[in-house]
Amino acid sequence: MRKYVIMGPQGSGKGTQAKRLRDDYDLVHISVGDIFRWNVQSHTKLGARIRRYVDAGELVPDDVVGEIVLDRLNQHDWNFGFVLDGFPRSERQALFFLETFDIDAVIEIQLPAATATERVLGRRLCGRCGLDYNLIYHRPARPEVCDVCGGALETRSDDSPQAIAARLHAYHAQAAPILELFRRKELVVTVDGGCAPDEVYRQICQKLGLVR
Repeated sequence: MRKYVIMGPQGSGKGTQAKRLRDDYDLVHISVGDIFRWNVQSHTKLGARIRRYVDAGELVPDDVVGEIVLDRLNQHDWNFGFVLDGFPRSERQALFFLETFDIDAVIEIQLPAATATERVLGRRLCGRCGLDYNLIYHRPARPEVCDVCGGALETRSDDSPQAIAARLHAYHAQAAPILELFRRKELVVTVDGGCAPDEVYRQICQKLGLVR
């Protein structure tokens, strides 16, 4: 069984890499962002709360995130393991998580702020089916039209330069003590997120000792 946490700023491609690990090694990808988006698109009460934070360029509070993630992990449907994307978000959560789930590694994807901002500004989201695109790495066949369902592609409401800068600052402030804790446990492997996605994935597999 493999239990991984993947960390990186917005634009680092951690969701893409987590999905590749999921597909290649039969892991369950638990994405905080995907859980949030489902709730927003389904117009749940939790979705309305999330939308208010996101539109203001703020992170969802730790207690809300922690409750959602632990509820998901407690479903125990991860027979071969999981890769957790977007959690933990505080040192307290990290300590509890380590005691509860005995993880194998923390994948840190490093990315300069300028590159992260450029990538995030290139993101598009299908308003109909929710599929993600990026005008740098994953362009639709027809501009602003989803390849799968034909829906219109939209810029996310929280993808303004000011909101991105605020989120990057908040991420690094939160991530520093968490990564330091994981480093003390000798769990962190670091890769260069500025590379092409295939090269990032190669680095991850190499550092985790995974056979492809």
